[in-house]
Amino acid sequence: MPAVKIKRPKLLSIVCIIGFVWMVFVLPGMFSPAVKRIGDFVPMIYGLVLAFSFISLIGVWHMKRWGVEMYILVFFVKQSFFIITKQVTPGTYVGIVFSAWFIITFLMFYKRMDRNL
Repeated sequence: MPAVKIKRPKLLSIVCIIGFVWMVFVLPGMFSPAVKRIGDFVPMIYGLVLAFSFISLIGVWHMKRWGVEMYILVFFVKQSFFIITKQVTPGTYVGIVFSAWFIITFLMFYKRMDRNL
């Protein structure tokens, strides 16, 4: 059975583009000396969180439900990571606001997304 092409709403496109741009600005933070000082494996874990965030945005861009589900899961993993490493800063709260806005927007279009990979 061929996959059905679902047209992506403009709001979802805008949110995904903002997410991709956000990733470009957040990615260099993974290599900062401040992150390395927290622990030896912290940059690696933070890099994995960022990679899965990017992958989930690609899933949402292609109108796949797994992208929304992965984004929500990564959001909670990222917040847990920040709490465990005691890295909660004002920037963390800005990230939470953006992520909450993304999640609400993604969930508005969740039923129209494809269940298949």
